[in-house]
Amino acid sequence: MRPYQVTNPATGQVVQTFDNATNEQLQSTIEFAHNAYQSWKDTTLAERKRLLLAIADGYKQNQQKLAEIVTEEMGKPIRAAMGEVGFAAHIIKYYANNAEKMLFDEKIEVGSGSAKIIKRPLGVLYSIMPWNYPHYQVVRFLAPNLMAGNTMILKHAEQCPKTALAIEEIVLAAGVPKGVYNNIFASIEQSANIINDSRIQGVSLTGSERAGASVAATAGAALKKVVLELGGSDPYIVMPDANLEDAVKYAISGRYGNCGQACNAAKRFIIMADIYDAFMDKFIPAVKAITPTDPKLNDTFMGPMSSNLAAKGLQQQVDSAINQGATVLVNGGMRADNSDTTAWFDPMVLTDVTADMDIYRQELFGPVAVVHKVNTIDEAVALANDVPYGLGASIHTTNQDTIDYLSEKLEVGMVTINADSASEAETPFGGVKISGFGRELGELGIGEFLNYKLIRDKS
Repeated sequence: MRPYQVTNPATGQVVQTFDNATNEQLQSTIEFAHNAYQSWKDTTLAERKRLLLAIADGYKQNQQKLAEIVTEEMGKPIRAAMGEVGFAAHIIKYYANNAEKMLFDEKIEVGSGSAKIIKRPLGVLYSIMPWNYPHYQVVRFLAPNLMAGNTMILKHAEQCPKTALAIEEIVLAAGVPKGVYNNIFASIEQSANIINDSRIQGVSLTGSERAGASVAATAGAALKKVVLELGGSDPYIVMPDANLEDAVKYAISGRYGNCGQACNAAKRFIIMADIYDAFMDKFIPAVKAITPTDPKLNDTFMGPMSSNLAAKGLQQQVDSAINQGATVLVNGGMRADNSDTTAWFDPMVLTDVTADMDIYRQELFGPVAVVHKVNTIDEAVALANDVPYGLGASIHTTNQDTIDYLSEKLEVGMVTINADSASEAETPFGGVKISGFGRELGELGIGEFLNYKLIRDKS
C-alpha cells in the first residue's frame, strides 16, 4: 500500500504524509455519498448552478494558494500552476452556465402518441485522478456530474493529497451539502472494493493504460459504466507549406510544457523532408535553450519531473532506445546531481527511432521528443497510426485539402490544426484504441453518467 505523501521533486524534501483510509472509513464514505444522492438528485438546476459558481469563486479567491500546493507536490512551474487553477475555475463556470440546455428533454417523432427522452443522474460515482494536472483533471469530472445530479467519491494520486483536501475544502466552503463530494485516501487494492460496491454506479479513471485495463476489468465484472482517459503518443505533423515559426513555437510548448507530462502532449514529430532541415534548424536551438529551474520562479518554463521514480523510468526508456540505435540530437536526461528523491531531467531530442525499438510504440511521459523525417503524406499517416495509442494529433499546414485528408485518415479522437493540442471546456476530450473510451468536457462530457430514460405515451 503506497502512502499518500508529498515529496517536493525540486528539493527532494518529504513535506507531509497522510494516513490511508481504513476499510471502515471507505464504507462510511460510500454510505455518506449514497445518502446524499437521495436529496442531491432532486436539487434544482438553479441551486446546483449557484453552488458551482460559488466553487468557481473559491478557486479564483484561492488561486495563488492552490497553485503553490501544486508546485510543491509535483513540480509544475508556478505560472503554469496558476493557469491550471484559473482554467479549472473556467470549466466549472462553463458547466454551471450551460448544463441546463445540455440536460433538456428531447422529443422523438413517432407515428402516434408521443415520446421523449429525459436525462437523469445515475447515482454515486467513483473517480480516480492523476497528478499531472491535479485540478483540471478533477474539475472536468466534478463540474458536469455535480450539475447532472450525481454524487461522487474522489481518489486522487498519492502524491497530491494536499490538493485533494484543498478541492474538498473549497467545495464544502461553497455550500455544497456534505456527502455530495467526498475525498478518500484509498489504496489501489481498496479501489476494487469500492468499484464492486452495489452503491457505486459508475467509474472514471484518468491514468495509464495498465491502470485503465485493471479498472475496466473490475468495472466490467461488476457491470458498471466506466470512462477511461489513458495515455497517448500523439503525432505532430509538419507539412512543407506550414508556418515554420508557429510550427516550432507550438512544438516547444506542446512537447516540453508541463515537463512533457501530458497524455495529449506532442510526442512524435513527423516532418516532411522538404521542410525538415528548416524546421530542425529552429527546433534544436529552441530545445537547447530550455533549462529546467526552480518552479517557484514566475519566469520558469520547465521545472523538474513529478518524481524521482518518473524521471528514472523515462531515463530507462531513453537508454534502451540509444542502446538499440537511436541517435541523440539534444543530450539531456537525468542530471547527475539528482538525489534519490529529486527529479531534474533536461530536455532531449531523439531521431532514428525505428519500429524494432521498444520506445517506437511506447509513450514517453516526459521532456523527450522523437523526430521522424518522411517523404510523402501517406508515409506520414502510416507512421502516425503505427502505434497502439489514438488520443490526439496536431497538423501544421495552410492547405485545406491536406487538413481534410489528414483529419480523416488519422486514427485519433482529436485533431488540432496549426496549434498544440491544449484542451478547452467547450470541446470534448478523449481518444480511441488503448487511449481509452468515453469523453470528457463539452456537452459529451456531461452525458457519460446519465440515464437516458425513454418516456413513451401510446394513449
